[in-house]
Amino acid sequence: VSFVLGVFLVCTYAAKEATRKMKKAKLYVPQIDCDVKAGKIINTEFIAKCPPGCQDVKYRVYGTDIYASFSSVCNAAIHSGIIDNTGGKILVQKVAGHSGYRGTFSNGVRSLSLPRWRESFLVSEGKARKGVTYPSALEYSSSKSTAVKSGNVNLPTGATVRKEYQTSAVPTLATQMATTTPTPTTTTTDPSTTTPKPATTPATTRTTAAAAAAKTRPGLHRVRDIAFRGASTSASNKKILRPSTGIQRQEPVATFRRAAGSPAHLAMETDSWKPGLSLFDTGFSSKEELNPKPLESISQGNPNCKVDLSFLMDGSWSIGKRRFQLQKRFLGNVAQALGIGSAGPLMGIVQYGDDPSTEFNLKTYANSKDLRNAIEKISQKGGLSNVGKALSFVNKNFFSDANGNRGGAPNVVVVMVDGWPTDQVEQASRLARESGINIFFVTIEAAAESEKQNIIEPNFVDKAVCRTNGFYSINVPSWFSLHKVVQPLVKRVCDTDRLVCSKTCLNSADIGFVIDGSSSVGTSNFRTVLQFVANISKEFEISDTDTRIGAVQYTYEQRLEFSFDKYTTKQDVLSAIKRISYWSGGTSTGAAISYASEQLFSKSKPNKRKIMILITDGRSYDDVRVPAMAAHQNGVIAYSVGVAWAAQDELEAIATDPDKEHSFFVDEFDNLYRFVNQLIQNICTEFNSQPRN
Repeated sequence: VSFVLGVFLVCTYAAKEATRKMKKAKLYVPQIDCDVKAGKIINTEFIAKCPPGCQDVKYRVYGTDIYASFSSVCNAAIHSGIIDNTGGKILVQKVAGHSGYRGTFSNGVRSLSLPRWRESFLVSEGKARKGVTYPSALEYSSSKSTAVKSGNVNLPTGATVRKEYQTSAVPTLATQMATTTPTPTTTTTDPSTTTPKPATTPATTRTTAAAAAAKTRPGLHRVRDIAFRGASTSASNKKILRPSTGIQRQEPVATFRRAAGSPAHLAMETDSWKPGLSLFDTGFSSKEELNPKPLESISQGNPNCKVDLSFLMDGSWSIGKRRFQLQKRFLGNVAQALGIGSAGPLMGIVQYGDDPSTEFNLKTYANSKDLRNAIEKISQKGGLSNVGKALSFVNKNFFSDANGNRGGAPNVVVVMVDGWPTDQVEQASRLARESGINIFFVTIEAAAESEKQNIIEPNFVDKAVCRTNGFYSINVPSWFSLHKVVQPLVKRVCDTDRLVCSKTCLNSADIGFVIDGSSSVGTSNFRTVLQFVANISKEFEISDTDTRIGAVQYTYEQRLEFSFDKYTTKQDVLSAIKRISYWSGGTSTGAAISYASEQLFSKSKPNKRKIMILITDGRSYDDVRVPAMAAHQNGVIAYSVGVAWAAQDELEAIATDPDKEHSFFVDEFDNLYRFVNQLIQNICTEFNSQPRN
């Protein structure tokens, strides 16, 4: 009995020990890295441990509560609130794909929106469910060392495509790819990642192991494109056989073969997009469709759109690689629609992330074809979305003569923003506008109401653009509909008559000089007065669309030396001032003010500030108060400069209130130069104090 009892106890202990060890084995939790995506893991349900530090924009997340399978598993868990940035255990369950994923900002993580993906997953607390056995080691669709990353996203793939990722020779590779048919499975394979069997098997499918291995790398690009694009169902698409791999592809029929201005082209571009369709349904790919066939360029460009244009391109991590490709495609289409050329618009690009950098300036490319090719080659910088820093960079560095700035063409900046900036933009935008830069904002996937509390600078667009009437800002609900705003944006950028909002004190005025040519001045002093006039004029940006200069000389009579529309370049204006001949005679300042009002300022453009600068050396023979008051009432801002025997009371009557800021007196003609900077400073101070909206 004792022996039997002993054997029983030993067996019982052994069984308990085995059970304890089994339980311990079951409790082992595999660890995954921050960059691991759910689609890379074949297991349909598993418990895993996330390391610390996964809350980073480079680990992208798509969706809310239900996440697309190429999201970072650990960052999705942080977004959902299951864990924080210190890491922890999570339970992951694979579910079917969804037709739409909504991006939100939650728990310090901003997820992105996505129209469609073939597989989804849920994240919950890392507790085992009853009756479910969890793996102690996860099975990956491809090993980390050989995983191939797409040009847009790290694509999760099924077992069929997984063979394409192998780096060693696989004798049956080409044959298997050519003969695999779409067979939907629950977790690892999707019809969009398998390839239809061609009608006839190309000879290249019967290759040796060495040949297959040699062609593996080129083949990868084609497979990635198919996985990215998915199966197209458009009736207008045609099948193109790729003999090198035996893969049959769906490509759209020459969507971008017409001129940009062609109505048929616009119709085709519009019709190729239907609301609710994903990027994959429209046949876009990371290579061919995102780089449409360049059209024949016109070297002179579109003469009806002469602007110097800079695009601030969002290269931050939050945009993702696929959206970055869509952004490049959008910029290429804008370049084509603009009609780049030396006599038309010129376009450069600055990419921003943590810090901005110039991809190319205004004079780098002089036609749309070369510009589009250059845009396609731009690589993503990454980093944050420091828009304010980028605007400051453009303001200080981009629009210079060395970079191709033409002077007579309006300076325009179009800022592309994914979501919202990570720094403040108001001050940088104001300084840029005061430098004469017209700022447009194109915001994509703007913050929802629940996300606005996370924005550093609320209403940043309204603070950045000159007016809140909608002309200078375009909001696009999704990156996948960005192509719809190509034509509206081009139309606004080219509407130079409306590019007046971003004017400054140096480029927004009609300045009329009223010059005393009486006998008391003398020939030598008159030349000094003309030098004073020239020194003031050369500080302004002069063109037919910027500041314009006119001049009147007076004695008893008046003479129009040149009108506002006579000269449109700074050099021509300075030359015209130098040619003014001294008249000599009496001093009828009041009559001269009335004459200038009629001959100069009555012909000023409605959007220009009318500034009169009157220089005299003595008391007037006629009344100055009534003509000056009439000029003030007609919107003329009057500055008076008196020399030697000029009457202080008349100077104050001529000047706009407050007198102290608009009237100056100097005892000698040779000291006029001292007031050049002060006069310009007062003009700018007054300009900047006026309401801009």
